[in-house]
Amino acid sequence: MQQTSFARPLPRFIAIEGPIGVGKTSLTKRLADTFNYEVLLERSDENPFLQRFYENPRQHALSTQLFFLFQRSQQIQELRQEDMFEPVRVADFLMEKDQLFAQQNLDPDEYELYLNVYRHLVVDAPVPDLVIFLQAPTDVLLDRIQKRGIKAEQYIELGYLENLNSAYTDFFHYYNRTSLLIVNSAEIDLVGNEDDYQQLVDYIVALPSGTHYFNPSSSLI
Repeated sequence: MQQTSFARPLPRFIAIEGPIGVGKTSLTKRLADTFNYEVLLERSDENPFLQRFYENPRQHALSTQLFFLFQRSQQIQELRQEDMFEPVRVADFLMEKDQLFAQQNLDPDEYELYLNVYRHLVVDAPVPDLVIFLQAPTDVLLDRIQKRGIKAEQYIELGYLENLNSAYTDFFHYYNRTSLLIVNSAEIDLVGNEDDYQQLVDYIVALPSGTHYFNPSSSLI
């Protein structure tokens, strides 16, 4: 793959994370286009239990979570077969997110069963060179979810979203497996506003290793 020319080497594997509605997939696709990277996307629309989970979380949590676990495990195996260190990619998920959601959605007995399955899968996901964590307040997330109008997501309740948002914040507070860029996306539009997006690209290109925070003011404000 021909890579776009930049003044300094870019991370070869970028993962974008954050709670539902924060804009992971849209930013993933745009960065892939800018950097001429391959795209690795979470295939949530293939999960037959997901809408049932949003409608009745207690009844369908385990089946939903196990489907995602098997699906992501398969994606990781495919990456291994293709040699992860040869292509350059940007993904809209981390493998670790699966346990984060499982902890939120499953009762203790179900979570133990989930962990037993997880251990037997021996999931060994490649570690990204850079993780971008997109943050936004829960009310902003809910507004974005309602506006994009995905049918299954309209069942998501505020309390669930608040708990998930808090879990993501706690997870990345301690995250140190690779370089981390925490982005406050509440008042910027990384997809629809060129100035906002270009600020982020410039920041990524110049980013040293370690944990960093990107908290710009929107050009629309």
